[in-house]
Order: sequence, then C-alpha cells, then structure tokens
Amino acid sequence: MATLVLTVIGDDRAGLVNALAEAVTAHGGNWERSQLAELAGKFAGIVVVSVPDERADELAAALQPLAGLLEVAIHPGSPASSARTGSQVQVDLIGNDHPGIVRDVSAVLARHGVSIERLLTETREAPMAGGLLFEAHITAPLAPGHDLAALQADLEQLASEILVDISLAAG
Repeated sequence: MATLVLTVIGDDRAGLVNALAEAVTAHGGNWERSQLAELAGKFAGIVVVSVPDERADELAAALQPLAGLLEVAIHPGSPASSARTGSQVQVDLIGNDHPGIVRDVSAVLARHGVSIERLLTETREAPMAGGLLFEAHITAPLAPGHDLAALQADLEQLASEILVDISLAAG
C-alpha cells in the first residue's frame, strides 16, 4: 500500500470533502487521517490516504480534475510516521495578540529539539479589555529522557517576556 499526503485548498462551499472522498474511494483508497478547516473563506487541509500501490497513479490523476473545486497537491508519505509512541507535551498559550508569538514559542521548542506534531491557533475578541486575544494549542512528542523542567523554565521565561500565559502538561 502506498501512503499519500494530500494538501487541499479551495473556496469554501458545500460538497468539497465529499468530492475528495468520492475520488479516494473510487480508486480503492482509504481515508486514514485528516486536518481540515475553513480559514478566511478558504477550505484547506491535509489528508493522509492509503491506496494500493498499483492504483496510486490512477488516484493522483483522478484528483487533478478537482482543481475546479479544490487544488490538490500529492506528496508521498511514510506509513511509519503516522504511528508515534511515547510521551507527549501539550503547550497552551493565551495572551494579547501581537506579531511574533508563534515564532517565539516555536523557537524555544526548536532549541529543545521538540518537533511540533499539531498546532492550533486562533484570534478572538478580548471580552473585557477590547482588542484581540491570541490562543495556541501545541502537541509535541517528547524523546525519552527529555529535560521537561528546562523546557518549562524556558517557556515560562518567554511568557514573561512577551506577556502571555503559557501552560505545559506532559502525558
């Protein structure tokens, strides 16, 4: 079986997921995992599918006519990368929105050798103070023996510098 990672984007409207799912199923593919969302009027996401090796090219060709609805880019994937084991860390952040928050937090994680598995962010109106709040939720696997206390200390230092609240939980 071939593993394919599909990146998709198009103007948001009803039926986009169904059109993609129909093409995958019609060519013997299995929809395994996805992250899809509407952002700024666009529907975008990533889908991992498995398909019999002999039908992968056929599926790729069938996805190109979806360009009228969705632009689909196809990337070879690795089945082993979808099965992570071990402990994870969850980083949650909230604070007044300003440029550079994602850069600053991701820099701390990178310095500690932590690779982001999932990053969800949003801005929303601050209910009492006015302005915008920025909220982020990060999930990342931790290598055995990782110094969680040092990571937490660096994130707490950053939080005080950029005036946000950051919490860290390992599981």
